[in-house]
Amino acid sequence: MAAATHWLATATAQSVLERGGNAFDAAVAAGFVLHVVEPHLNGPGGDLTGLYRTAGGEVRVLMGQGPAPAAATIEHYRDGEGLEDVPGAGALAAAVPGAVDAWFTLLADHGTWELADVLQYAIGYAENGHPLLPSAALTIERVRDLFVEHWPTSAALWLHADGRAPKAGELIVNPAYAGVLRRLVGAGEDAATREARIDAARAEWSTGFVAEAIEAFARTPHRHSDGRDHAGVLTAHDVAAFRASDEDPVVLDFRGSRIHKTGPWGQGPVLLQTLAILDAYGGMHGLTDEHLDPSTAFGIHVIAEAEKLALADRDAWYGDPHVADVPLRTLLSAEYARSRAALIDDRASTELRPGLPDGRTPFLPPASVGAGKDGLAEVDHRSAGAGAGAGAGAGAGVGEPTVDRHGQTRGDTCHLDVADSMGNVVTITPSGGWLQSSPTVPELGFCLGTRLQMTWLDERSPSALRPGARPRTTLSATLVTASDRGDERIVTLGTPGGDQQDQWQLPALLRMLVGGWDAQAAIDAPTFHTTHHVSSFWPRDWEPAGLVVEDRVGRDVIDELERRGHRVTVSGGWTLGRLSGVGIQPATSAREPAVLWAAVNPRGMQGYAAGR
Repeated sequence: MAAATHWLATATAQSVLERGGNAFDAAVAAGFVLHVVEPHLNGPGGDLTGLYRTAGGEVRVLMGQGPAPAAATIEHYRDGEGLEDVPGAGALAAAVPGAVDAWFTLLADHGTWELADVLQYAIGYAENGHPLLPSAALTIERVRDLFVEHWPTSAALWLHADGRAPKAGELIVNPAYAGVLRRLVGAGEDAATREARIDAARAEWSTGFVAEAIEAFARTPHRHSDGRDHAGVLTAHDVAAFRASDEDPVVLDFRGSRIHKTGPWGQGPVLLQTLAILDAYGGMHGLTDEHLDPSTAFGIHVIAEAEKLALADRDAWYGDPHVADVPLRTLLSAEYARSRAALIDDRASTELRPGLPDGRTPFLPPASVGAGKDGLAEVDHRSAGAGAGAGAGAGAGVGEPTVDRHGQTRGDTCHLDVADSMGNVVTITPSGGWLQSSPTVPELGFCLGTRLQMTWLDERSPSALRPGARPRTTLSATLVTASDRGDERIVTLGTPGGDQQDQWQLPALLRMLVGGWDAQAAIDAPTFHTTHHVSSFWPRDWEPAGLVVEDRVGRDVIDELERRGHRVTVSGGWTLGRLSGVGIQPATSAREPAVLWAAVNPRGMQGYAAGR
């Protein structure tokens, strides 16, 4: 089974499976195709996070989030560059590219195919062309003036000779990137083993021509989202020093299921905290499932209020645990969840309320002003980016410009899920390196990522900009197994959506795990998210009590949410999220064998699920 946010990635994964490859081979092949066919949503200069479960039952996190370069210091950005925030576009926002090394790591450690065979699909689409997505054509048109006036290397790749943007459906080629992939394959042609051939390609990427081209281009001053020209600080040494890895997941047991997420260097534990708070709320009020129903006003209210508390903790406490002291054990504890659940009442909160785990004082993002009742932070209703063009579309290419947090979601990231007949399951969310995020490196056919915009130029923050530290990413796939090790149930889920990724996954998971819905129905159902959090993306907008709902929830539900104090924005009926997932339903008897399933979102009109 395969599901992805682009039909060509799904078709690629299914082709690999049909030809005898396993889920890891299929995922890597599809991942490189996504670089080519969704270049406005991810790229080789970006990053990824994901989870996988081997046929032997081991669940691991795939860590493809590169850290800040060695020269990326708060002092340099504040004093040397005169910045108050990390820009949302341009090489100063570039973390070390992590995606390609992570794909190679996954293939070497768990795949069976040769690198040349895995990459043939992406090379073919890059050389021979693929039809440009409507969302990609719209993105290029939006940044056309930026390309023409300031980023000529991007104009050369993405615009016609007369400066016109390509139209949806035009065949687009990227011969430079095809050449990169061919050179990576060629680097290992004399190696003796499959693994050695992959390692040679990794070395060529990290220490060869790719790293050299990245440094040379990053050091060339170019326009950033603050309206000025800067040189980046990313070097070939930074690229060479990075290695993707696998890690233990963070887990929470909920209603007979074990939910696996990344550590607090990603926002994944937000989902776990929210579930723990919801569980505590039900116990405190003698409720069973009423507060977990995403179809009712009461359920949406309680779920959104729990998410607001978890997201406040994210901004106050999450960061790379290699350099930040993250009290994750306390944040996920039942006692702490009860203290948080006690803050939920019948009215929507308008306060930013990070908790005080172990009695510690939280970091308050710049939007915070003073202290509110019970020692919790009060927040004014201005944008955290006020005065810097917040909300005005300032700086073409800024942030994740193809997702509107008010609902008009065209996608900002990619996602793919693969399951094979042996029990291997992969769920990965690639992102970053968008064509609109930095100028194209002409020799390579791709640009750098901008994940450092999620860091703060404030040393008090656990996610402050620090050399060698991973920025606290929003990429957040989910892998679910049964709490009982004898039960082989598996569910994966993920979506594009920045800060909304876990928020859009949660209603679908609740419908599946609590309501007993099948995956496709759960994904299709009306959904919602809160905007009551400081955005992870420049210019850090936020909206107290903000709640976005699809109009299919119904007018009576919307009216009740507004009566409770939510500042509701009603979006179109099929606009929020681009969820996809795969799963394994284990055999219950000889007459009822194991069943593999895949599901994908109709929103966006480009994702597909396939299987046999």
